[in-house]
Amino acid sequence: MSIRKPERVRHALVIACAPNLSAQNIAFNEVARQAIVTDPDFLGGHYYERDTRPTRGLRVARMIGHITYLSDDEMASKFGRQLKNGKLNYTFEPEFEIESYLRHQGGKFSEYFDANTYLRITKALDYFDPARDHGGSLAKALAPAKANFLVVSFTTDWRFSPQRSREIVKALLDNRCGVSYAEINAPHGHDAFLLDDSRYHGLVTAYFERIYRENAR
Repeated sequence: MSIRKPERVRHALVIACAPNLSAQNIAFNEVARQAIVTDPDFLGGHYYERDTRPTRGLRVARMIGHITYLSDDEMASKFGRQLKNGKLNYTFEPEFEIESYLRHQGGKFSEYFDANTYLRITKALDYFDPARDHGGSLAKALAPAKANFLVVSFTTDWRFSPQRSREIVKALLDNRCGVSYAEINAPHGHDAFLLDDSRYHGLVTAYFERIYRENAR
């Protein structure tokens, strides 16, 4: 919106983002999609006509996605190599706590999310690339922007790394846009932006308060 309708956006918060998806991110999305479309209950996307849903594929897709939202340190801290029942059973049922957690998250997700929606959302993410129509130049793509920006990244977010956020910052600075940047040292991976971090919340609060003071003058 800050590019297509720049006159309508005065402030933009860009949090845990990237200017486009990396090949690795597209790869994760494709594996998740394949889990869905190869589910026997997918039926070419017409599963509702047969009163069924590709829940098995959705479960696996969510498990794959969930891995990418967490950092290795966070998974080690939460789960490590803890065994669910305190011993190895030499079966293919969940034995490690991380296995149990992923299955639980996948199961919950498959109960309420629509498979076709998942496919289309991930494709939209794959396709998003504002620089594509500008010879790969993000600076040219952001040239129409008139907003002030707050860009925030998290150190252990390997899916949308700080390096990718800094690409956005540089492109905005190249266009002399007003931009503030913060890189928060947090162990939680991409999920950090959803968690209760006083530094992160304080930063966003301060930015909104600044907007309020400017508009109150």
